[in-house]
Amino acid sequence: MRDIDLPIRASIFRGLSALVSQAGGVGPELLAAYGLDEAKIDQGDSFVSFRLLERVLEQTARRFALADLGLRMAAQQDVQMIGPLAIAMQNSRTIGEAIECAKRYLFVYSPALTLDETEDPLGNPGVAGLRYATTTGNTSPQTIDYGIGIVHRILTLVNGHTPYGLWSVQLPHPRLAPESVYRDYFGAEVRFNCPSAVLRVPSRLFSTPISGGNELLRDIAMDYLDTHFGHQKVPISDLVAAILSEQLGSDGPDLPKVARLLSLHPRSLQRALSEEGTTFTDVVDHVRRSQALDLITTTDLPFSQIAARLGMHEQSSLTRAVRRWFGTSPSRLRHAGQEPTGQSAWIE
Repeated sequence: MRDIDLPIRASIFRGLSALVSQAGGVGPELLAAYGLDEAKIDQGDSFVSFRLLERVLEQTARRFALADLGLRMAAQQDVQMIGPLAIAMQNSRTIGEAIECAKRYLFVYSPALTLDETEDPLGNPGVAGLRYATTTGNTSPQTIDYGIGIVHRILTLVNGHTPYGLWSVQLPHPRLAPESVYRDYFGAEVRFNCPSAVLRVPSRLFSTPISGGNELLRDIAMDYLDTHFGHQKVPISDLVAAILSEQLGSDGPDLPKVARLLSLHPRSLQRALSEEGTTFTDVVDHVRRSQALDLITTTDLPFSQIAARLGMHEQSSLTRAVRRWFGTSPSRLRHAGQEPTGQSAWIE
């Protein structure tokens, strides 16, 4: 496993279907081709791998000649996409406080994302940098445009939907679209092939008050974030499930590899799962059950191939598991799934 297998909330794909349809494609079909479900994307509580995000954005941009796809995705996002963190940011006392909230809890959206204050890359007094980065190393250009585009959009929204004094933007990749497209989006000069993705902002921005904030709402949101995610207590079972959903067929369920990806010792991962009332084996079983139901009832794949995709060595293992999960055989489950009302009989 690599860092690009780290999870990110599936809501990151919101709006992609509509953009593809506008470009002459069929949005739902494109999502389905990557194993994405629009309903789950809208729910906002499921995860996908960062690797999948990179692949979808790059391939979609090439296929439909959308050189500015990342910026288009960012332009249509609302600050509410980051959930309770949005409430905390919008009701912070200053923009600097809002940025601190984002830095502290961005991992709730994805442990692959980081936002840090830096010195101005050009060394100018009175200017600071906001560096957007990922733990994945060489992130795809479209994903970088999307990520830093969202940071810019959220800062604008938090600043009362008005410009916040952006000096310029630095991006670590070659220009993807005409410079005018970047300038129109950011409202500032954009430089390419730089060491990292940075928004160059006035140092005074961090002390700029946020008008219309509600301190009570901020305290409620922060209390929620502290209670559920304080001290980096990510919902580990969700993250493990998201990683396993990408890895079952290739590497199989391997606790040490998953632990290493999450920067945890295997015993620490086991303890964290235990605190959430589950085990690694239980999470593996849950992911396999979900994927088995989908593959058996919505595809015509041979059961031997489905077993392999689930990381099972033999078809007989799949048969035993399906009987335990659904009380029937794979063939009967497939038949039931093809009936208008049959599938629900096998779903808890």
